[in-house]
Amino acid sequence: DFQRIHKEIHEQKLREAANTLVKPDSTKKKAKRKSTKQLSSLSFDPEEQETQKQENGPPKKKKLGKNPTVDTSFLPDKERDDIEKTLREQYRQLWLEQQETLKNETVEITYSYWDGSGHRKKTLCKKGDSISTFLEKSKAQNTEIRGVHPDNLMYIKEDLIIPHHHTFYDFIINKTRGKSGPLFNFEAHEDIRLVNDASVEKEDSHVGKVCTRQWYERNKHIFPACRWETYNPEKDYGSYTIKDKKPQ
Repeated sequence: DFQRIHKEIHEQKLREAANTLVKPDSTKKKAKRKSTKQLSSLSFDPEEQETQKQENGPPKKKKLGKNPTVDTSFLPDKERDDIEKTLREQYRQLWLEQQETLKNETVEITYSYWDGSGHRKKTLCKKGDSISTFLEKSKAQNTEIRGVHPDNLMYIKEDLIIPHHHTFYDFIINKTRGKSGPLFNFEAHEDIRLVNDASVEKEDSHVGKVCTRQWYERNKHIFPACRWETYNPEKDYGSYTIKDKKPQ
């Protein structure tokens, strides 16, 4: 009897062990079936996805309002920049037209052909004319220098030897001042600096002088040629004083 009971217990344990081995496989099958069911519920049909998007509608974007109290003028603004650029170009063109009109204005230049004494003359020039053009015109008015090339003539204004390439416009637009006043204001009067007490700066423009380089080289050590110097636009000539006085 003991052997029979022992055999039955052994067989019972074998059956239980067999049942235990079958259960995990069954669980895996159930999990697989569940996973397959979930995958089958997904749709990869583009039309179906589009339909779902339309039903759900586009996502709503939150609009940010502009604070009217905040200064945004410093921020980039293409439309504003284009308008400013157009206006600047219009102003530039207007300014250029005005300058051309100014250059074409006619002025009467009073000068003195200088050979140790003055021979006063007048000639008409445009404000845009160069000093070389002016000397060409003055040469035609004086028989003494009619045969002299303009390069061998000098124009002296406010004790400054004016280079030939400058124009009257250059000095007018910049309100250039010489040693004793403005170079050009076209209100010329007699050069009173030749008298001994002429030490005060005059606001009126003095009569310019035209002379030959030959005369200047012979007389540059004596008054008034000893005070002449080549005009330098970078130099501040300051107040005018006379140190060289003619002997009495």
